[in-house]
Formats: sequence, C-alpha cells, structure tokens
Amino acid sequence: MARVAIIGGGIGGLGAALMLGRRGHAVTLFEQDAREAGDDLHQDFFRWNRPRVPQAVQPHSLLAPVRTVLHAEAPDVYADLLARGALEYHEFDWFGEHPPHRPGDEALVTLRTRRIVLEAALTAAVRREATVDVRRGRRVDGLVVEDGRPARVTGVRVGGRTHPADLVVDAAGRRSPVPAWLVAAGCRPPVVDSHRAGIAYLCRWYRLRADGPRNPGRVQNGSSAPFALAGVFPSDNDTFAVNLVLSTGDPTRGALTDPAVFEAAARRFPAAAAWLDLGAEPQSDVLAMAGLDNRWTSLVDDAGPVVTGLVNTGDSLVHTNPTLGHGAALGLRAAQHLADRLDATVADPMAYHDWTVRELRPWFDAQVAADRANEQRLTASSPLPDRRAAAVAACALDDPVVMRARARVRHLLSPADEAYRTAEVDRHLTAWLSANPDFTPTHDGPTRAQWDALLPA
Repeated sequence: MARVAIIGGGIGGLGAALMLGRRGHAVTLFEQDAREAGDDLHQDFFRWNRPRVPQAVQPHSLLAPVRTVLHAEAPDVYADLLARGALEYHEFDWFGEHPPHRPGDEALVTLRTRRIVLEAALTAAVRREATVDVRRGRRVDGLVVEDGRPARVTGVRVGGRTHPADLVVDAAGRRSPVPAWLVAAGCRPPVVDSHRAGIAYLCRWYRLRADGPRNPGRVQNGSSAPFALAGVFPSDNDTFAVNLVLSTGDPTRGALTDPAVFEAAARRFPAAAAWLDLGAEPQSDVLAMAGLDNRWTSLVDDAGPVVTGLVNTGDSLVHTNPTLGHGAALGLRAAQHLADRLDATVADPMAYHDWTVRELRPWFDAQVAADRANEQRLTASSPLPDRRAAAVAACALDDPVVMRARARVRHLLSPADEAYRTAEVDRHLTAWLSANPDFTPTHDGPTRAQWDALLPA
C-alpha cells in the first residue's frame, strides 16, 4: 500500500483522505487551520473566521455527484449528513407527483445544506479511519523534489522536517502554493487557464421561526433583473440564504452590504420576497464575495507531466465560481477516481491527468462560457435570450421531459447539447410554445430605476 501526503483539509482533501484510507493506504493530511468542523454547526458556520475559504459561508446546493459518490464510497457519511440536517430535494418534487421513472432519475437529487455540514460529516468519518493521520495546525512549507526528466516529488516539508510520500496530493484550494513551489524547484511551470468572472455575490442567512411557516409553497427559487440575479437557497436545520448577484462594476454593490438596503433590494425579486415574507430571523450580516476567477491548473504541458509523484485535486485542479455549484461535486469525483487508481497514478500520473481533462474539463469550459454571458448581460443589461431558448426554463416547470433534461445538465450528468437536442425534448418544447403563444422572455425583478430608488441618496 502507498504512503500519501495530502496538502489541505477542505472537502477535496477530506474526501481523498477518506477514500484512500478506506482502501488501506497510509494517508497523512496536513491542514494549516487548527480548527475543524465539529458538532456545533451554528458556531462553526457563523463564528469561524476563514479568510482563505471565503466560499465557506456562501450558500451551497450539493449536486448529484456528491450523493452518488458518498453512496458508493461512504454511506455512513451520507447518513450522517442527513442526521445533521441536510435535506434531499428531487427535481421532480416540483410537480408533487413524480412522472414514471426512467433510468437515471434516481440521481436527480440536490442536497440542500450548508457546506459546513458536509465538512463536519467528512471530518468525523476521517477521524475514525485508522490509516488516516490528520495533522491540523500544521502548515506544509514546501515539497521534496528529486531531479529527473521529469522531476519527482517524494514528500513534503513541514516545520523543518521531511515527510516522505509515494504520492503528494495538492488539495490546498484555489490559493494553493504548490505551483510556485514547483517553479522554485526548477520544474516546468504548471499550465494555468484563468478567466476572471466579473461577478459579485452578496448573501444573508435566515432561520425560519419554530412557530412559523416552513416554506412559501410552489415558488421558484430564482428571479432576475436586467442587471442582477436573485436566488434563495433552502438549507439544513431551518436555515436559508438569500443571494444577490451582480457585476463587480455595478456602482450599487457597496450599498448592498447594509442589511436594510440588501433586504429592500431582495424583496424586489419574487423568489426572495416569498421566503422573506415567512418572517424568518436574520442570522448573519450581508456576506460579500468577489474577485473570483475560473481557473484550471494543469500539471501537464506539451512535453508531458511537469512532475511525477504529485497530482492536484479539488479547487487546486479546477476552481469555478459558485454560480452553478460545481466545486464539491467535481472535487469528490476526482477524489474517487484517484482512490480507485492510486497505484497506477503513483507509477505514472498521466492517466489521471487525461481523465481530468476528459471528465472534468468540459464542465469548467461550460462555467467559463456561462460566466462570460452573465457578466456581459449584467454589465450591459443586454436583451434576454431568444424566445425558444428562454422557453426551456419556463417549459421545464410544466413538463417533466424538459425538466429531466434541464436537471441532467444542472447535475453534471449530461452536457447541454446532449440533453436538450433530442427529438423528444424538441417535440415537448414545440408543443409547449404552441400551447403558450403569448410567452415572451421577461424579467420578474425590478427595473433599474426601481433598484436605484432603493439606495440611500
């Protein structure tokens, strides 16, 4: 069995440690933050200052691959997630009664929960694994690199001491120092493909009252204006988040950090207003996140691997902004693949790198394209898409066939071209448009004048 050193104890690092440990490998995980997610979810979520993980307090929806991987690799973790308050939501729950089952429908489930719940469940499971040694409060200072063509990483340096490993896994996140360490060691630089998102997020968390209503009924969780998007994220333990998204260049962005201004603006969107009308109690200030990019970091260039004995996973490999919720899903998929093929990866990492390009890169490219379109639309308040393209979202709320296609794209199960461009989906969309001849793409949020009127003079 191999010795593995993992740099970083986020979801990607914890998932890799758990799956590798359960296959009998000797795993040491180094995490520079001494604190870990534990049993007090409220304190861990709202009182833990995590400047290196700004997404930790933003809303999450865990997509189908999270559930699928955990069912296969760690059913105990999945059961713990539910016990800690995570909620399953099947895409067909929108209709009340599900349509006749088709193969694959069982996967179309979102886990409604905060990220901290998944972290806590993974942390507890990793702690139980005898083959996994978690060293919290221990910062990795560098890599041990042996010369060669290519060079080989043979361990990590921690506090002036060397920790040997057959494979080092970079799970240090989007700010990973590993690429700089490789260059400093004389290796060829990793190939980084980075695209600034140009989008800012502002969210506020609420908790439903114990004696109040539990949900607003059959209400969509998203609304839009020409220059802003609003979303509601129902979550665990009676919490939910209201989220506003706009261009980083929008002059009103700073004013929205005022809770009163934020809530007044959010109430202009039907989706947010429906949840805020439940009388929930605020649990946080307005939490902002910006300066985001979509970044793919490849340890392979035209000459092959820039180094052996090292692979990257999680946000160190593929970092996308949270609009489509890809992070945890892609991170756990990569961890599972690595665990399944560790011995081969130790000998030669090229097959692992090829797999990431084949299986994960298309979702990165889709996120880049979506963010470019969103940034352009939010910045320029550009027109809505053509009638047929806009009809997909509206039709999905009435038609399970179109909902299934839309859900498969959302849950990283089928690319858009494959899901939407079938004869069946085309027939159903055409029939829906015929039955709704007055359908016109429109925004349900405020106009710019209404938005600006909400702000202090």
